[in-house]
Order: sequence, then structure tokens, then C-alpha cells
Amino acid sequence: MLFLAKIGKFFLKCVVWFLITSIASVILFRFVPVPLTPLMLIRCIEQKSDDKDMRLKHDWVPIEEINERLQLAVVCSEDQNYLRHDGFDWGAIKKAMKQNKKGKRIRGGSTISQQTAKNVFLWPGRSYIRKGFEAYFTFLIELFWSKERIMEVYLNSIEMGDGIYGAEAAAQHWFKKKAIKLNKDQAAAIAAVLPNPRKYVANPAGPYIQSRKAWIKKQMDFWGNELDYDKVDEEEK
Repeated sequence: MLFLAKIGKFFLKCVVWFLITSIASVILFRFVPVPLTPLMLIRCIEQKSDDKDMRLKHDWVPIEEINERLQLAVVCSEDQNYLRHDGFDWGAIKKAMKQNKKGKRIRGGSTISQQTAKNVFLWPGRSYIRKGFEAYFTFLIELFWSKERIMEVYLNSIEMGDGIYGAEAAAQHWFKKKAIKLNKDQAAAIAAVLPNPRKYVANPAGPYIQSRKAWIKKQMDFWGNELDYDKVDEEEK
């Protein structure tokens, strides 16, 4: 009985410690650039174990230095309900569940908020435990961060090529220019490789990426020129 009490006390301390540190880290990264993510470290270890040269290109820039075309392109490509949901696209989740029951393979329905939570705080994988932590951190960043901040962290942290992380490094790698200088075609090309950035090439784009790029540009035309973050913030007040 005493042993079980000690185990319970230890478990409670772990839960309290985790809650405090996780909330504190989310609040911290509301204001501070994310210097490194678990995925970046994992990729470096993988490169080393495969006897490859370690490559990690990551240049954090404020969202004002990331072209609005790229911000729009990733929304059109990855999460068209981004400005309307609370971190979870329940419609996409229901659709995925229906398709899975039929045994059909579909693309993952993770939102930009979920992808940000996964990339910044967690490890890659498909286990229920990791998905549970992903939901928890998604809730936290939606609670403490603005949509604009989530986009800023997302575009500075996600994998955009083999050893390439964030919009600035991707723009320099694929098009030899700063992220603020990207045109519509280039922004769409970078967004097009996001489903598998280590497999696909943004420039020169192959047939599949050309097709995805054309679709993304059409979606961008429907949306207009930019994302209205201010409108979202006003609606939440």
C-alpha cells in the first residue's frame, strides 16, 4: 500500500512538472524565436548514422520578412480553414475517418496549428500517445498564441527540404533569394513540396510538383492577395 502511494505521488509530481514546463515553454515561444526543434536534431542524427554530411539550414526571420504569398500558399495547400478553426478541422477529421473505414488511403488532415505543435514540441510518428500530446500542445498554442504567431513559427520551423528548415532557408536554397522576395510561382512551389519535402524538389519542379503548384495558384486566386489576421483577432475579442 505504501509502495502504491509512493508511485502515485511520483506520478502526480511528473504530471505537475510536465504541465508547468509545457505551459511555460509555450508562453516563452510566444515571444522568443524557436532556435531548434526535435525534428532538426533527429534528422541530424539520421544523417550521421547514414554517413552523410550533416546539413541543417535554419534562419529565423520575423513574419514581416516572409512574403505574404508564401503565407497564403501554405494555407491553400495545407489548411484552408486555418483562419476559421480552433486548431482542429473537425470536418477534415470526420472525412478522414470515413475514408479510413473504407480502407482508402488519404492525405493526413492535420491543421497548420497541429503541424506547428508537432514540429516545435514533439517527435515525428503516428502513435496514439504522440497524437495525444499533439492535441494538448495544439490547444495550448491556440490558447496563448495568435494565428499570426502560429503562422510565423510554422513558417520558420517546418522542414522544406533535406536539411532545410523554414521559409528563409528554403527561399535561399531553392531560389537563391530572401523569403520576402518570393513571387507567387515560387511561393506555390515551396508549398507544393510540403507533404514530403525530402522527396520532392521545388526547383526545378517535376510533373507532380508542377501539377500541385498550378492547383495551389488557382486556390490563391480565389483567396486574394493575403491573409487577414486582424479580422480573426477582432472576431475572437
